[in-house]
Amino acid sequence: MKLVINLVLFALIGLIGYLLVYSIQEPIKFKAEKDRRQNAVVDKLLTIRKMQEFYRDIKDGAFAPTFDSLAYVLRNGDFRNIKVIGDPDDPNFQGEITYDTSYIPAIDTIEALGINLDSLAYVPYGEGARFEIQADTLTYQSTLVNVVQVGVPIKTFMGQYGDPKYARYDNSYKPNNLIKFGDMTKPNLAGNWER
Repeated sequence: MKLVINLVLFALIGLIGYLLVYSIQEPIKFKAEKDRRQNAVVDKLLTIRKMQEFYRDIKDGAFAPTFDSLAYVLRNGDFRNIKVIGDPDDPNFQGEITYDTSYIPAIDTIEALGINLDSLAYVPYGEGARFEIQADTLTYQSTLVNVVQVGVPIKTFMGQYGDPKYARYDNSYKPNNLIKFGDMTKPNLAGNWER
């Protein structure tokens, strides 16, 4: 009888030890995985933002409303390079100021940066999910402005950690919120992770 009680106690101690180690490891694993996945998504959003800025330079201020139109314009469009001959800020300049415009294919710059336009729309760790993209114009402070927003719900790329129960390890963790840059209500290209 005493042997049975000792075996049960040892098993109970082993179970409690396992639960204790698991309860310590789970928040550490969650934090590490959240940081790894979120950093990959932020890096991709920064790349998309840069590509939207390139698109805006080519299309005179507009933003791409779809990833297909973004890729098409960046593959086929040209950056304008304006060289000013003369100094318009020099009051002693006596000559005529001239502007020499040349064009550079945008795809050359994009390839030099190592950016793959075909995979731009896909969320890292999203198992084929795509970023949500919107672009439009709106009147902001009596001026017509172009706006863009690109983002994805956090739970899309968090895998098993996309459950709201993991918020107990991080009070700011809200898996249903978007991680995004831009804003459809005002001209702003800031990312909400940059606050």
